[in-house]
Amino acid sequence: MVQQVTNGVKISVISKFEGTSYRNYRLYYAFSYKITIENQSNNTVQLISRHWNIFDSMNKTEIVKGSGVIGQKPIIISGNSHTYQSSCFLISPIGAMNGFYTMINVETEKLFKVIIPTFQLMVPSSYN
Repeated sequence: MVQQVTNGVKISVISKFEGTSYRNYRLYYAFSYKITIENQSNNTVQLISRHWNIFDSMNKTEIVKGSGVIGQKPIIISGNSHTYQSSCFLISPIGAMNGFYTMINVETEKLFKVIIPTFQLMVPSSYN
């Protein structure tokens, strides 16, 4: 698990290799990741958007941007958390992801970024 706190919001990430998949006659490595966003600040915050950098050791870096996470823009009051799970496919058995969430302080309406720490995406047999 990797964790990081930015502006009073703690991000915790656990990643897992899920297996392989063939799509369009090509082998892909499937990974899932579970993210917990914990509001340790004194304010209510809302996740507005996401920005991902997906590193694949055999491919160029892919940047993915979008509104919310998995179709949601969760509002997280002080002391509470929001957890979700998603996935990605790589063409190599080794990669990594990082990025940031754009969030808004509901009381002040100020936007701020919360860093998503770099986490590894690795097939277990690649650990050698």
